[in-house]
Amino acid sequence: MHTVSKTDYLLYRECPKNTWLKVHKPDVYYTNELSDFEKSIIETGNEVESKARLLFPTGILIEGHDIVAQEKTAKIIQDLLSGSSENIPNKNSSTGLQTIFQPVFVKNGFMAAVDVLQYDPNKQSFSVYEIKASNNVKEKLHLYDLAFQVNLLKMAGLQIDRIGVLHLNPKYIRNGDLDIIKLFVKDDVTESVNELLEKVAIEMQETQKYLSEDAEPSGPCDCIYKGRSGHCTTFSYSNVSVPAYSVHDIARIGLSKTKLIELIDSNIFDIKEVPEYIELSDIQKNQVNVLVSDRVILEKDKIFEELNSLVFPLYFIDYETFPSAIPRFDGFSPYQQIPFQYSLHIVEKAPLENGAEKAEEVTPIHHEFLHTESSDPSLAFLEAMQKDIGKIGSIIVWNKSFECNRNTELAKRFTKFKEFVEDVNARVYDLEDVFKKQYFVHKGFKGKTSIKYILPVIAPELTYKNLNIQNGGSASDTWNRLVTSQIPANQKKQVTEDLLKYCERDSYAMYAIWKHLWEL
Repeated sequence: MHTVSKTDYLLYRECPKNTWLKVHKPDVYYTNELSDFEKSIIETGNEVESKARLLFPTGILIEGHDIVAQEKTAKIIQDLLSGSSENIPNKNSSTGLQTIFQPVFVKNGFMAAVDVLQYDPNKQSFSVYEIKASNNVKEKLHLYDLAFQVNLLKMAGLQIDRIGVLHLNPKYIRNGDLDIIKLFVKDDVTESVNELLEKVAIEMQETQKYLSEDAEPSGPCDCIYKGRSGHCTTFSYSNVSVPAYSVHDIARIGLSKTKLIELIDSNIFDIKEVPEYIELSDIQKNQVNVLVSDRVILEKDKIFEELNSLVFPLYFIDYETFPSAIPRFDGFSPYQQIPFQYSLHIVEKAPLENGAEKAEEVTPIHHEFLHTESSDPSLAFLEAMQKDIGKIGSIIVWNKSFECNRNTELAKRFTKFKEFVEDVNARVYDLEDVFKKQYFVHKGFKGKTSIKYILPVIAPELTYKNLNIQNGGSASDTWNRLVTSQIPANQKKQVTEDLLKYCERDSYAMYAIWKHLWEL
């Protein structure tokens, strides 16, 4: 009988076959190593958990999940229930409460480590707290997570009085030293979790039975009815009949479950085979039609109207930011983005005004900013941007709301830049709008409007594959490691150059796309 961990159970709820493969064919499940960005998410969770433990200053930490940790847990629980203090070195005499971090329980083929288990001798019962590196309680994840733990604890004979989630407080703004009490919110979810216990107990048994089977489950996995972003780790292994570019990639099809179910149940996986009777949105129809017809949708008049509204000089700018879960500097809240870098390409005059016949004959001016110290980059970021951006001209970005929101947040922390920021935001133009409005649709875009999909079609020579940093998540994580001394001194120069090259590619990519549109 397979011992089902809490992680196994939660994975099973998402995709049973994927979980079976994790247990029985780890070589398939772990084909791809975790990226640096994925590892940073795990590190963030560990950092948040260590901070949350400070709310319980006399807690005992049990290290590891092995048999030694299980035996230590059993001894401490036995002492608590008997009133002994033999295995409890930090007993809290003032409150009588005793806290254990990461106690490990194994019972009836189920296993879990509990983030926080607190014993109240007056009530002779325990409180269970799950620490989450999020700004709120996620019902479908956090409550089922806790219901699994509570069921297991009850199997082990413990009386559970209170159930809670400790998560970050999105309203907390750091001012001086970190205030741990204000940083976290303790949500009581006892009633909600108790209502789930019976359902989860049944699911736990189903999970155990499923994962204990030696024979590999046949057929596709459950993710075949989900959009591409919802696919499990082993999707391609379990669904060999689904092409790399399939109906799962139709724009927002994951939110149109009825449509996707109808297509899958009709054994239609190739986008080219989508029948006309399937009701699709205009964006979805365009995506399918350009692939089937091998034609490009190009609304030149409308593109001209968009570009003609721009005022020279044009400022193509891209930001890089880091969303620190624990506010690192004054004025920041949990996960508020820290802007640490930008790249700016400037086209001073319209190409024809320069006497040139093509935009390619105009060479943009490049400016850049990168903060490499451990201090708050915000003020230096604003000062550099104010120096580099003139008072006249359109400021071109990709995903307008992101840059404008960062600007507004900066102005709140440094009010003397309020007028500058308001002026900048008023002049911002989102180049992605040309593609979002469907003025330009190409089969190579695959229904997406991200610059990473647009650029390979319009300017394939500007690939990211020849860069050491190839995406924003990696750039963000790299900067964090750079300024927190996690990168060896002899590598810092190269890493700094890698960050500059990546951000420069992003802003130049916008210029290249604009140039292509201009020449149309």
